[in-house]
Amino acid sequence: MNYLLQHHLLLILNIYIFAATIFTPITVTADNLKFASNKANFTTEVLIEDLSHPWGMVFLNDSDMLITERTGKLRKVVNWELQDKEVQGLPNIREIGQGGLLGITLHPDFKRNKLVYLSYAGKEKSLYGTEVLRGKLNNNRLDNIEVIFKAQPKQNRGHHFGSRLVFADDGTLFISLGDRGASPSQGRGHPAQQLNNHIGSLIRVNDDGTVPQDNPYLEKAGAKDEIYTIGNRNMQGMAINPQTREIWTHEHGPQGGDEINIMQAGVNYGWPVITYGVNYGRGTKIGEGTHDRYMEQPIYKWVPSIAPSGMMFYSGDQFPGWKGNLFVGSLKFGNLVRLELDGDNIVDEERLLKFEFGRIRDVVQGPDGLIYLLTDSSNGKLLRLSPAK
Repeated sequence: MNYLLQHHLLLILNIYIFAATIFTPITVTADNLKFASNKANFTTEVLIEDLSHPWGMVFLNDSDMLITERTGKLRKVVNWELQDKEVQGLPNIREIGQGGLLGITLHPDFKRNKLVYLSYAGKEKSLYGTEVLRGKLNNNRLDNIEVIFKAQPKQNRGHHFGSRLVFADDGTLFISLGDRGASPSQGRGHPAQQLNNHIGSLIRVNDDGTVPQDNPYLEKAGAKDEIYTIGNRNMQGMAINPQTREIWTHEHGPQGGDEINIMQAGVNYGWPVITYGVNYGRGTKIGEGTHDRYMEQPIYKWVPSIAPSGMMFYSGDQFPGWKGNLFVGSLKFGNLVRLELDGDNIVDEERLLKFEFGRIRDVVQGPDGLIYLLTDSSNGKLLRLSPAK
């Protein structure tokens, strides 16, 4: 090998090594990875593997959890060990496209009543739509199952079911839905712009599924009483801002135009009349533009899309530099996106992780103040983020 060729090969190798130091973790060990961010260094630890497309999770106590698998199983974790047998008592929930067993939350008085709430793709004949059930957790079983909400109408498509579940401070339950893949070419005639169906809306009900008497459309003829907002495409993240106590959501745009919104009763968030996204593949315009005087603008958007999923405000003490930050998972880029706030304004964004673990489906803060992630795959993982020593 001549000198010039050796020189070129060494130069290429040095460039590769330099790039690797930028785009890979600081330290790799058999058990964890160590990362640096702008405000904190942290390590990742894989706690559980072999989950089948996990979608949502809740803590029962410091070391016990429930995890939903989109394929239809509710899994229990006891002392950080995944139990072999799934939680019993659920109806037959089947995966259909993006649907299956999805969101999960606990009743605010769970310690007393043991009520667990689940959203899923419910089937009627050959049609599907988002439904919500509740049941009483008794060891490894849900008893006294009640279906408290059914989105109408059902559809034959397997797209855009939502669906996160969050209890507000007043005890009402918010259910995020999607537009079920309805064509945006319908414009103002799109079902997400109508009040006579649940498609493309945020739902607000009492803990038993009855309608709160201060819902915004109770006096509107022909409107679905459960509707809180309209004009939403596919909300897969929802959380309460601990400072303002407002409900925040994010939703998938089409090709571009993922949004973060602060949800306000009776507000129209625009889909598909206004959007910052374009039609898939063709890149052609959707709707009428990006603004309408009667439709709400997002407080933050991503163009191009990151495919957001999961959402959490960090309020713990383990990561002081991250306190008050908003965290969002990214399916498309395998990121954990960290957003800094100034009031209701998002002023900075940092993308942590870069597909080291794959698609990030959910993010929650644990009772210990650490951060927990679910990855979306046939061998999905539960990860824990801890401060680096």
